Amino acid sequence: MATFLYRVGRWAFRRRRLVGGLWLGVLVVAVGAAALAPGGEEEDLAMPGTESQKAFDLLDERFPQSNSQGAEARLVFRAPDGQRVTARENKAAVEDTLGSLDGGDQVASTTDPYETGAVSEDGTIAYSTITYTADAVDLTGPTKSALEDAASRARDAGLTVEIGGSALDTEEEPGGTTELIGVAVAAVVLVLALGSLVAAGLSLLTALVGVATAFGLVSALAVPLGLTSTVAILSLMLGLAVGIDYALFITSRFRDERARGSEPEEAAGRAVGTAGSAVVFAGATVFIALVGLQVVGIPELAKMGMGGAGAVALAVLVALTLVPALFGFFGRRILSRAVRKATRPGGERPRPVPTAAGRPGLGARWARFVLRRPVAVLLIAGLGLGVVALPALSLELGLPGDESKSVETTQRRAYDLLSEGFGPGFNGPLTVVVDTSESGDTRATTDLVVKTVRAVDGVASVGDPVLSRAEDTAVLTAVPRSAPNSGETKDLVHAIRGAVSGVEAETGAVVLVTGTTAMNIDISEAMSDALVPYLSVVIGLAVILLTVVFRSLLVPVKAALGFLLSVGSAFGVLVAVFQWGWAADLLGIEQTGPVMSLMPILIIGIVFGLAMDYEVFLLTRMREAYVHGASPGEAIVSGFRHSGRVVAAAAIIMISVFAGFVGMSSPTIQTMGVGLAAAVAFDAFVVRMAIAPAVLALLGHRAWWLPRILDRVLPKVDIEGEELSGHVPASATVPDATVPDAAVPRLPVGRHRH
Repeated sequence: MATFLYRVGRWAFRRRRLVGGLWLGVLVVAVGAAALAPGGEEEDLAMPGTESQKAFDLLDERFPQSNSQGAEARLVFRAPDGQRVTARENKAAVEDTLGSLDGGDQVASTTDPYETGAVSEDGTIAYSTITYTADAVDLTGPTKSALEDAASRARDAGLTVEIGGSALDTEEEPGGTTELIGVAVAAVVLVLALGSLVAAGLSLLTALVGVATAFGLVSALAVPLGLTSTVAILSLMLGLAVGIDYALFITSRFRDERARGSEPEEAAGRAVGTAGSAVVFAGATVFIALVGLQVVGIPELAKMGMGGAGAVALAVLVALTLVPALFGFFGRRILSRAVRKATRPGGERPRPVPTAAGRPGLGARWARFVLRRPVAVLLIAGLGLGVVALPALSLELGLPGDESKSVETTQRRAYDLLSEGFGPGFNGPLTVVVDTSESGDTRATTDLVVKTVRAVDGVASVGDPVLSRAEDTAVLTAVPRSAPNSGETKDLVHAIRGAVSGVEAETGAVVLVTGTTAMNIDISEAMSDALVPYLSVVIGLAVILLTVVFRSLLVPVKAALGFLLSVGSAFGVLVAVFQWGWAADLLGIEQTGPVMSLMPILIIGIVFGLAMDYEVFLLTRMREAYVHGASPGEAIVSGFRHSGRVVAAAAIIMISVFAGFVGMSSPTIQTMGVGLAAAVAFDAFVVRMAIAPAVLALLGHRAWWLPRILDRVLPKVDIEGEELSGHVPASATVPDATVPDAAVPRLPVGRHRH
């Protein structure tokens, strides 16, 4: 791999105009296609195979005139203080409002609260349900405007009116202030880490090219592939974070090679052959983990994984081709001032930069500190992460609804009014579907189901059943006493399903419980069941890949355990913030509740790849020093000397990018931003920079041991660039002047110490 990528780097450097032109063309096509493509649609979450999804499919079959998962709005009316909505003037205003909607475009039906009994016991609050023939994303602007105009008409009559339901749902659009702050922080860190505005700008430019291309392609394919705005935002988030990091790693290695005395083209080839190999491996781990989300069985989650994987793949391609091409365009301006001063003008061979005299860098000093006190560092870091991870034991999964929205939105105010007037369960009614196509006697069976459901503890009310045209299917609504996301409602759904199983056995009918609340419960439980198997697959993959790369058994095990600590700590933060409300106000999170059910698996998939990034970039330099004769301790110091500062900068950049998305209003994106930022912080600064060197110090030579039979069987990926020894010109064989105390004996090529 190293030899192939070495050639790619040199080719891109030489053919920089061609490479730059090709990427510019790809970018223009992607952005143009996105501009011309129709907007994507938000789709309801679906979980094939669950009871709730089977019920929705049955409703679509037996009630073809309606859309079982179509848009719905709830107009909630509240009378002025001291009055009732049943008063003549107020009743007239309500009926006039509903009359303006009845029969409107895309409106399937409206309910009269005075006929359906949808008036609170004290007579102050009433609600009407408006159902539509289309999904929320398919509602036209005039349809939504008509709904808002109707509410304004009632407000003009003196009533308080709020609109709940899905009819007014909108897509989340990226590009807010907080995301720009994250990019600005990344730019500052790049300048400080590289000491060059040009080098920092190169990393940002290439990352933006990759992420703009990915975002454009996702937007262009939104309609044919059914991609939502969440997929686009995840692609933007991941593409920006890894794109900057990958460019930073290759740029840093290019500068190292130039400082050692390599010619520009040779330095570009070696940078892509070595750091580029690590980029390929790191990107492949993220890609595989995200594509692996297909096995969970949720289409939306699979699309998010594919979108993110595509953005990562583009980031890798940009880093391997466009970055070395830009080395040729920018020339010596990429180098630090010290290297530029030491470089002879006129295209002569640059001289190695002597930096050995001087105090060792912070990375080397930290590594030596860990080597002196490995047990203390390991205990403090491990116990600290364990404490942070403790809240994860209380992790509850759910899907956000109107209750999670800002109190400034009409949806949230409608939710609160319904809870006040009718109880929290009215915001999450359950739909019970009775299929008697195989049993007959629909009415008697339905009456028995109604009686059974009403007898279940926790049911507030059961509505009158509605029969299909063929009278082989009945639908009834059961209202819980508890809120949609509460544990009581989850228990109630299971209790109803258990109770109606007796009716099924007695009558031969099929009784299914569905509705948005039941669907959310089914998805959350499916996510919980899939969490451990998916985690096992990811960890197993990590062990195999790292064994191949580092030719070691204990290093992969250490990396996998460290990954578990990072993920556990991130889950602990999510529980503390989103369930317990710690620092929620500071982060702009207005409502606590269960953690979104998709997040744990999604975060595991993403963090797995990112954790392997830092593992690879740090340990590659350690193993490179070790196989060239350095002692285990000096190999650790060498790894931190060369990569510690770059990995720290990359982690800060990634944390800044992820944290920049916390300011968005979507609970999904907020949870993703907090979880990923926390996971990267713990993994980079605690696991990889404290726990990893402490464990390696304690293991010594055993850390790099691999049984001979595995050494013969496993493929050689040469991530350290050993194969490049034959390509190194005489100038590159100058001893590493940037290594203060690395009087490291060089072993002949092919002699590896295991």
